[in-house]
Amino acid sequence: MTHTAVAIGENAPYKEIVALMDQWKVSALPVLAGEGRVIGVVSEADLLVKESFRGKDPRPEDFAAAAKAGAVRAGELMSSPAVTVHANATLAEAARIMAQRKVKRLPVVNDIGLLEGICSRSDLLKVFLREDAEIAAEIRRTVLASDALAGLSVTVDEGVATVRGALTDRSLVPLVARAIQGMEGVVAVRLELASHRDTV
Repeated sequence: MTHTAVAIGENAPYKEIVALMDQWKVSALPVLAGEGRVIGVVSEADLLVKESFRGKDPRPEDFAAAAKAGAVRAGELMSSPAVTVHANATLAEAARIMAQRKVKRLPVVNDIGLLEGICSRSDLLKVFLREDAEIAAEIRRTVLASDALAGLSVTVDEGVATVRGALTDRSLVPLVARAIQGMEGVVAVRLELASHRDTV
């Protein structure tokens, strides 16, 4: 996440919100109350509602959106409750929330809901910049270190981890694949395994 999070109070006026988004080149801002608790998010989509109703008479089914179009403060404009992620969440969990809730960035909060940072799509993609050698070393150290997996080796090329060798207990295959796939920077996992009796 980005620890320097730009945020606004619920009484921030419309033009200040637009100016901050432009200044910091962000598409959404967390809205804070009290000592920093995240209560909502104002996005460009929330702000553009005003423009979409300019000079038009809303239909009855559009009254809720039209009310937002008349809003002038962050607390009136924001989408609430905020879609957030806990600071201890994994990258996979953050990515899943973004995909399911169709948001581009997530406020990162602590146990009591106070803002700690912002996680964006670009933050999630940074894990794929890890060096192949670093990923391979971590797989050897954390996944393949047990005696049951002593017959396996791993190479990583462009983020694709290839595991080779002989494995006696075939029930471990999905566990190995899942453990490696869950590691930061792994794009895909290929298994080229044989049982010990196949290699004799």
